[in-house]
Amino acid sequence: MTEARRLRGHKATATCCIASRDKPGLVATSGEDGCICWFDMRCKDVKFVMDVSNEPISSLCFNSGNENIIYVSSGNEVKCFDVHTLADNSWKPLESYNYNKEEINQVTCNSRSSFLASADDGGEIKIIDIRQKRIFKTLRAGHTSVSLLFKPFAFVTGGLDSKFIIWDFSKGRPSKIVDFGLPDMHSGSNAGQCLNPAFVHSVKVPDVDMLDKLGKICVVARGDGVIDVINTESELTATKPKSSTKSRKGTQSKGSNGGVPDENGRKWLHLDYSLGGHTAAVSCMTFSLFGEKGKFLVSGGNDKLVKVWDCSRCLDSWQTGDTNELLHLNINLTKKVNWLCTTPAESDNLVVCDTTKLVK
Repeated sequence: MTEARRLRGHKATATCCIASRDKPGLVATSGEDGCICWFDMRCKDVKFVMDVSNEPISSLCFNSGNENIIYVSSGNEVKCFDVHTLADNSWKPLESYNYNKEEINQVTCNSRSSFLASADDGGEIKIIDIRQKRIFKTLRAGHTSVSLLFKPFAFVTGGLDSKFIIWDFSKGRPSKIVDFGLPDMHSGSNAGQCLNPAFVHSVKVPDVDMLDKLGKICVVARGDGVIDVINTESELTATKPKSSTKSRKGTQSKGSNGGVPDENGRKWLHLDYSLGGHTAAVSCMTFSLFGEKGKFLVSGGNDKLVKVWDCSRCLDSWQTGDTNELLHLNINLTKKVNWLCTTPAESDNLVVCDTTKLVK
């Protein structure tokens, strides 16, 4: 592993980064300076800088069908830009959406480029119909400071209320709620950080082209340093209206011994410090886009560490219970991790936004 490159362009802390799939090596980053910086991994300097807001930018995402379109959240507003048509120093948005009442912490676009979801600090999730350019639905479930993901087979959210929710998008209500804050969720595992609440800081599901290999899993990053790998398909199958008590008990952790099934035959995998995992809150995760897509799960945390997990071994451990060598690589940093992403380039590039203005 070579020494980290430092990408300069922001004047304040870098908050988010996303990598283009259509143009390998192209990366967009946002910062508390209200700017978006565009980098080409083949070049040394920033390509260009968009000054789009007087407030910090909390989140970015591409339009899934057209990566010239980018969505940017700042304050309680989402702006849409066509980067291809922007003139120098003229950053006028195509559209602007002001449906959220509180500050937005994440935006994401579904795989069909038909809906945009924006989650705010008040726990509300606004679903915007991109084609009709109007609000489609508001989801409320008592969340606080929601982290969300909207692809490709489910809509899932997590929040600082320690809840993880799988939504029935058509009905606008939860299909499955897991509360990591309940005592019985910790009773079977001594590997979490007991002093840190199990807030859900990030959720991640595989992209469409990773499903054949990874299946319908969801990865949940928690404030107590634990990463849960959950089979969402089996969770929804196990949910029965007449046995809500039994279903809730069935979601208990069973320790850090990998694929031990619960009473309903479901399996969760807990990547915790007993397996070489994080010793502080896990802030962000991503599946690798380089090489064999989805081969690795990359996580970053407040312990100033980035950890690379072998996904194939993780899934095998569900069947075997063998949790040896799940951790593939440790990367030591000097600052806490805000966001990270990988690029589908020839080299195995990992892009990290920490609590400084320099992107590594």
